[in-house]
Amino acid sequence: MNDSGDDEWKDRKGGGGGREVFDGYLQVGGFLGQDVDSAGVLRRLPESARLVFVIVNNARSAKMRLGRSTQAHLLGTDYVSKSSKALRAEATRRQTKPYVLHTFHDPSSLQDCKLMSDRDIGGFTRAHLDWIPPATSPPSPSPSENKYGHAKFHGSISIELPANRPHIQRTGYAAWRTKDRPFTIFGKSFWNIDPYAYLALRIKSDGRKYFVNIQTESIVPTDIHQHRLYARRPGEWETVLIKWNEFVRTNHGIVVEPQSEMLRQKVKTVGIGLIDRIPGPFELCVERIWASNGLGQELRKEDDRIEEGQLKSKHGEKIRWNEEKPTKPPS
Repeated sequence: MNDSGDDEWKDRKGGGGGREVFDGYLQVGGFLGQDVDSAGVLRRLPESARLVFVIVNNARSAKMRLGRSTQAHLLGTDYVSKSSKALRAEATRRQTKPYVLHTFHDPSSLQDCKLMSDRDIGGFTRAHLDWIPPATSPPSPSPSENKYGHAKFHGSISIELPANRPHIQRTGYAAWRTKDRPFTIFGKSFWNIDPYAYLALRIKSDGRKYFVNIQTESIVPTDIHQHRLYARRPGEWETVLIKWNEFVRTNHGIVVEPQSEMLRQKVKTVGIGLIDRIPGPFELCVERIWASNGLGQELRKEDDRIEEGQLKSKHGEKIRWNEEKPTKPPS
């Protein structure tokens, strides 16, 4: 149902005058700083313009000054995201807090994951994703235990081909990934990991050839960015860091050329797969996955890591930045 504001909006100068009326209200309400009757202005505005007026009028109280070219983007999610980031000066400082993508600290976290294997096409690989409760060993767990709940990705790889499906010529894989994030009122939901340099994973591996899989809002929906998951200490808990710019774009397991940079602002899913096609059991435990700009002091202590720089001492040894200086013996 149209009100008088809609009639004024449409009738003046064949529709073009409506913009003058609209701009005039915006200037009085938001840019010139004059005291106006906001309720009266809202009654005269058409319904389609009232939300924009409220936004601009509120911007005045926040001491913002917006140009007319910006008004057209006030309702765009991209504008809202970028402007809020600029107001908080996020682009001028380095992110220090971790950005959690997925954690397995509670049993319900498994509901947000999808398990896959060649069993879906008739193969004989067995794969499971189970939740393991925290270790209760006092006062602190051993390197093979974890004080937090975690997921265990395990099973047995089989390369046997199904007898009744001659078109299936390759089996022997298992994987899991997070499910697509739920829709919001603005559309699809993504992870924006652009401010971070690394993907971090807290894992306990059996040493097999696992790959980390990242899916983004790509032009080709089946494209996946992959990186080998290297474990330094199989059988013990550790934190693995992977640089985002070292992921390789693949499609159905084959490297795609030419390579293109990962769309970091629109990450859809993250997961891990085993594709070495070596028959036998496998087991990989995962506690959490997050975006990071480096390890915190607690994780460095748990992993017994000592960060080394490029500077060397006069004896040619690399300087260890977090190494404590030896105390002098009492004289």
